[in-house]
Amino acid sequence: MSATPLDPIGKRILLVNDDGINAPGLRILEKIARELSNDIWIFAPETEKSGSSHSLTLNATVRIERVSKRKYSVVGTPTDCVLMAINTIMKDSPPDLVLSGINQGLNIADDISYSGTVAAAMEGAMLGIPSISLSQQSENGGRTNWSVAKRFAPDIIARLLSLKWRRDVFMNINFPVQNGEKVSEVIAVRQGQRSKSYQIIEVTDPRKNNLYMIGNPHPGQSVGHGDTDNKAVERGAISVTPLHANQTHAGTLRELKTLFNKD
Repeated sequence: MSATPLDPIGKRILLVNDDGINAPGLRILEKIARELSNDIWIFAPETEKSGSSHSLTLNATVRIERVSKRKYSVVGTPTDCVLMAINTIMKDSPPDLVLSGINQGLNIADDISYSGTVAAAMEGAMLGIPSISLSQQSENGGRTNWSVAKRFAPDIIARLLSLKWRRDVFMNINFPVQNGEKVSEVIAVRQGQRSKSYQIIEVTDPRKNNLYMIGNPHPGQSVGHGDTDNKAVERGAISVTPLHANQTHAGTLRELKTLFNKD
């Protein structure tokens, strides 16, 4: 089922992230959203929840604290934030659009499976609301230049909302490290894959115990053919990828039907 194209002007927009209520990317996303609408609501985790994926808080209470008008801090995951917003304070007038981000760091290829930023957009889509996740690549050393996202995000969001897309589909946008004048293009691509996973870093505590930390992804080569999100960003392009929550592999399902299903 396709959604009706959404004119964002005057619409209610919910902002979420996984970097926390005080993250610079959220402040920038709010400025971008206000170019599209004056009806902006924010529900963001009290603290950073990077890597939380599509997790829910099931064995503890979820606390919502009002920070200011239409801005709330949530003791929970990014998915909790979307659920709480739509099912509590905004339940009588839900958002027309969910924007998640802007994440400090890319959410491409394998990152998508771990990302709380992407998961928040997924939750919005599962609740029938057009949703978009946005991420800005960080420079070496962790510094983030937000200029590309600032310049290009408003137009890309508006162009996406002019289209019809399925209610169970959400959009994932990644902005490369570039001076805004040097961005090569905006391209629609599929999700990619890396040849290597995340780095495992071993450290030793004062008592000589071995401890481990999960670091950044290995700079391994992209695998597969054709245009992908990671290959696009590597060449300085902005990637736009349609994603959906249904993870069924259609080709394998057809094979399994011949193996198990009766006529």
